Amino acid sequence: MRVEDFDFDLPLESIAQHAVDPRDHSKLLVLNKNNGRIEDKMFYNIIDYLTPNDILVINRTKVIPARLFGKKINGVVMECFLLKRIDLKKWEVLLRPAKKLKINDKLIFSDKLSAKLLKIKDDGNRIVEFEFDGVFEEILDELAEMPLPPYITEKLEDKNRYQTVYAKSGESVAAPTAGLHFTNELLEKIQKKGVTIAEVFLTVGLGTFRPVQVDDVKDHIMHSEEFEIPQETAKIINEGKKNGKRIVAVGTTSVRTLESSIDESGNLIPQKSETSIFIYGEYKFKMVDALITNFHLPKSTLIMLVSSFAGKDYVMNAYRHAIENNYRFFSFGDSMFIQGEL
Repeated sequence: MRVEDFDFDLPLESIAQHAVDPRDHSKLLVLNKNNGRIEDKMFYNIIDYLTPNDILVINRTKVIPARLFGKKINGVVMECFLLKRIDLKKWEVLLRPAKKLKINDKLIFSDKLSAKLLKIKDDGNRIVEFEFDGVFEEILDELAEMPLPPYITEKLEDKNRYQTVYAKSGESVAAPTAGLHFTNELLEKIQKKGVTIAEVFLTVGLGTFRPVQVDDVKDHIMHSEEFEIPQETAKIINEGKKNGKRIVAVGTTSVRTLESSIDESGNLIPQKSETSIFIYGEYKFKMVDALITNFHLPKSTLIMLVSSFAGKDYVMNAYRHAIENNYRFFSFGDSMFIQGEL
């Protein structure tokens, strides 16, 4: 399977630069994965496609303001992008321009926050130790910017727009964007209809934007991300599967979490762990029955996952339809709901 098989031409104006308001007024393309049939709807119509027999699985990870700008003692400005917490003060980060900071050099962000470079990793990432006066998370919220993907060039005025309304905990550096379409009011209506909502957590890393740089899909090495499946969630889903309920995953992060934690009997395992699962091609889905997802980048692992779920030909045709009908793409873009026959 070639990476080029997942390429498509996307007009620049199709890349969404901001979120719609209200959130649930984005477009919704409904794709039948059994026959390729397409319907054009609005996201608030998602409730019409959900039934009391459904379990809606949401990734409740929280995005942190991960982009900091500081100065060396000599005044050189550098960007420090938080990747992963190691302990209370130490973080793995990306520095730009990386070579400007030597071991034991300091970056000053404010009179409350500074960082010292401790180590340069083999992959080029850096380990820094922060010194701060106060609560680190509060200082970060005050000083740092949300980690918008590089294809979004407009300034984000409201940090909450790159956060789901149900974000609960975690330290993600990218949003689980399929969830950005939900409002609290829509979720209440969905629950009143009898749909069960279950939570998982997957810490979305910068690797989600990492391009596939090989020709053959199977040669790609997937990045690893931390996830958690609570005991209550495993119970809800395992009982639901036994009773013939449909598991509807919100986003590829929820899919990867669920498909990464299944025992030999097909039961979901409650645990905290890491996953580097790469879903593509003829992968047999064991847990997920339907999927809410955004429109993804060409040649990305995300479009490969969606193509594995719904069939490459159907997905690529749906993407062509979306472009022709002025759907908005990527993180702040419109949505797809992929299901089979009920």
